[in-house]
Amino acid sequence: MLNAVKNNLIVSCQALPDEALHSSFIMSKMALAAKQGGAKGIRANSKQDIMEIKKEVSLPVIGIVKRDYKDSSVFITATYREMDELLESGCEMIAMDATERKRPNNIDLSELVAYVRDKNPSIQLMADIATLEEAIQAEQLGFDCVSTTLYGYTEETNKKKLYDNDFEFLRQVIEHVRIPVIAEGNVLTPEMAKRCLQIGAYAVVVGGAITRPQQITERFVETLS
Repeated sequence: MLNAVKNNLIVSCQALPDEALHSSFIMSKMALAAKQGGAKGIRANSKQDIMEIKKEVSLPVIGIVKRDYKDSSVFITATYREMDELLESGCEMIAMDATERKRPNNIDLSELVAYVRDKNPSIQLMADIATLEEAIQAEQLGFDCVSTTLYGYTEETNKKKLYDNDFEFLRQVIEHVRIPVIAEGNVLTPEMAKRCLQIGAYAVVVGGAITRPQQITERFVETLS
């Protein structure tokens, strides 16, 4: 998958149960629209959405499963259950929370990596990280790439934005790891996406700015008020 998306756009097609567009059918059409617009990859949530998207487009898919657990704040591909669902989905890459936060049932991140490598060595692995230390650890654990997905969404990085100080955090990660670094999180404009590539990001994931009309509408309303 990495070869297919280098220096290009990946569109995140996701809608949670409380969102108006929550539907595997709708997400498959969103993926089709992304492909028609020139995207080279898709990021999608849940086995069902991924399988429907696969019927609609030939683009490679980064798969995740978001699920809440009472004993952990980790919710992106947190346990073996989510891994099994994604292994059955047909996605080319699995992304998982690779932060240092405690996982459900105290599962160790290295155990999940080993599990996937044993089940299907051909599937690539993306580490969703929030700190530089987590990016370095992900490389050591054998992830194929890291993504800045969770920067600003953990207690340690709360309310920080990827674009702060001309994408300073993205720069730091690129400087300290050798594996590809994917820019993701609060990339709100085409100009921001282009800047990420100029800095050295391997590819850019854009979600809400393209596929979440509620968030897009809110930004217009806030600016007009």
